[in-house]
This record gives sequence, structure tokens and C-alpha cells, in this order.
Amino acid sequence: MPVYNERGTIGEIIRRVTAVNLEKEIIIVDDFSTDGSREYLKELEQQLAKQKTAADSANRLKFLFQDRNYGKGAALRRGFAEACGAIVVIQDADLELNPQEYVKLIAPIERYEADVVYGSRFLNLGNDGDRGPNYWGNRMLTAASNLFTGLGLTDVWTCYKTFRREVLNELDLKEDRFAFEPEFTAKIARQGWRVSEVAISYASRSVKEGKKINWKDGFRGLSITIYYGAHCLFLPKRAPLFLAKTNSSVGHL
Repeated sequence: MPVYNERGTIGEIIRRVTAVNLEKEIIIVDDFSTDGSREYLKELEQQLAKQKTAADSANRLKFLFQDRNYGKGAALRRGFAEACGAIVVIQDADLELNPQEYVKLIAPIERYEADVVYGSRFLNLGNDGDRGPNYWGNRMLTAASNLFTGLGLTDVWTCYKTFRREVLNELDLKEDRFAFEPEFTAKIARQGWRVSEVAISYASRSVKEGKKINWKDGFRGLSITIYYGAHCLFLPKRAPLFLAKTNSSVGHL
């Protein structure tokens, strides 16, 4: 869970993630917040240490603190390096997505039908909400990604990316900010991982309410989509790493 200036939501999202009825480790990476989120997390870490609940059987919480603001992609890499679970779920620190849908996200992996699962905000047409600039920008960037990867996804820029831990062992991720999203997608496509999508609920928020991504990230995302997408077209794809895997495909479940 990457965190940057989410003081208004961080306590509630931790509560919601903890309430999910799954055994899990929760790795929280503060990306040098300046709004009190960092202090809140440090205080929570100390409280849990005193109560000896940070390592309970159902929810093992780990807190990591960046020494400066590097960006979401860098925070994710820091968290990935600490992840020990068999399945990894990316969770933003806002309240736009519902952690109770983890079961839906991991189901295709547990059934050995997929190695990577994207939680799509757009498979269920009732969840499109306000089709503002962010919506259309997302759809354009997703379409551009699909041209290169052939995955046919509906939501490349979704936070909810869920995958086998082994996927990380084969990825050399470099992007520090939001361009992590198209970079990750292009690299899993090139390596032949099986990709599925499931519909998720979505409660969009505005920039005024704390949304971080902006038009600069959109331009960077397009350039990264083209850069890494070209690797899918012009560099040889790696052979699948597991016998259970097939060529990259997406199933709408």
C-alpha cells in the first residue's frame, strides 16, 4: 500500500483492509508524506508494537518510510521487495476501491486460470461514473497499451493489480511514478503471463478531494506505453516460465 498525503483516509483504509477475512501481510510504504500521514503511521506502528498485534496470525502489518518523495512506482518496488505472500495485491491508500473484493481478484489465480488479474473499473458499465478527463485519458492510454501488448484490457491504469509472487521475480521495474502502470503491463505481456480481468466497484474522487494523478502523468504514461510497448513488438517474447501458463490472454470473468 503506497501512501502519500492521505491523512484523511489512511486510518479507514487500513481498517477496511484488516477487516478482509483473509490471512495476509499488509505492507504500508509512506512516500514521505507531509500532511500528517507519516506521523500517524509511525504512531500506529509504535502502538501495535506495544500491543504485540503487528504480527498476529491474520494481519501482519509492516511499515516502511521513504527518505524522500520518490513516487508511487518507487514505493511499490520498496513494498514488493518486502512481500512474502504467495499472491500480491496492490492497494491504494484512498477509498476509491473496496478491499472486500480481494476474494474476487485472487480467485482466478487460485483456480490456476491466471497469473495476473486486473480489477477493471469499466467492465461493469454502471461503474463508469462521471466521464471526465481522467476517464477519457484512461481509455485512450489503455487502447494505446492494447495496440502493443494485444491483451485487450479495459483498464490498464487500475490500482487493483493482483499477481503471483513469482511474477515479481522476473520483472525489472524502473518507473518511479504512475508510469509504473503501463510499464508493468507491457512487461508481463512480453513475458507471456496469463492475464485476466474482473469487474470491480469504484468510488471516484476529484483532485480537490486528494486525487494525485494529473495531465503530466498522462503524457509520461503515453510515452512509457509506447516505449515499453515497442519492446513487445520488436523484441522476442520470453517463453512462459510455468508449464501451467499459456500465451497472454484476457478473460472477462
